[in-house]
Amino acid sequence: MTLPEASVQLYTLREELSTDLQGSLDRLAEIGLRNVEAFDFVSRPAEIRAALDAAGLAAPTGHAPLLTDELWTPDGSIPTPAPEVVFAAAAEIGIQTVIDPFVAPDRWLTEEGVTDIAERLNALVETAAGFGLSVGYHNHAQEFVASFGGVSAYERFVALTDERVQLELDLFWAVTGGQDLPALVARLGERLTAVHVKDGVVPASNPWAPGAAEFGSDALDQRRAGEGEVPLVAALQAGAGIRYAVIEYDKAPGDVFADVAASLAFLKDGGFVA
Repeated sequence: MTLPEASVQLYTLREELSTDLQGSLDRLAEIGLRNVEAFDFVSRPAEIRAALDAAGLAAPTGHAPLLTDELWTPDGSIPTPAPEVVFAAAAEIGIQTVIDPFVAPDRWLTEEGVTDIAERLNALVETAAGFGLSVGYHNHAQEFVASFGGVSAYERFVALTDERVQLELDLFWAVTGGQDLPALVARLGERLTAVHVKDGVVPASNPWAPGAAEFGSDALDQRRAGEGEVPLVAALQAGAGIRYAVIEYDKAPGDVFADVAASLAFLKDGGFVA
């Protein structure tokens, strides 16, 4: 079995990137990374591609909204870019798979909502292919609140999607959703092509369940990989076709570059990445 390649979701370094894009990417390369997962790339693909090339990095995957009509910003909601605009930007950067990172919790509570999400993503498979790309989905914990006939909304979604749709499982959020992580990874099989390697103290309850208290990432106690409650070793060992092990922190516990380096060491020392 071919080992996954290590990567890092650039959202982890959102503050550092906003002040020094090139310097931050250079530091990731110095740490030993060769891949990153892009975010917020649609409006500036040429700038991002140039910075990645200068650092000797590639971005085989990237996050962008594909399933949401409006995107929240501090200044109000704005329409999301058309998929063709997203795919053109991704192709310019060299991204191979565009992954939707978040669909609102209320859309996962009914079978009709889950079916709509799957159908909308399926409809983009051929459009993306026209740009030489594939599409995928990244979970949080809201996908595991509802179940239908004993099957979680997430796995119902998986069953309804075209087999060409890539799955990126956020391991921390799946555990937060109450999942038996190694068993879920095993069930997803070859459909699971990327994971977010994220550790920490698992929230006591699902923060996206109906009636849950207002939640923000500042409330999270996330740790370096291997130092928290997420069964990362068993989950990574259960994967059959994982191509990318993507380090991510919603809230890094300390110096973000040191924290990324520590999680990369966990992956390399454990023999989980090439």
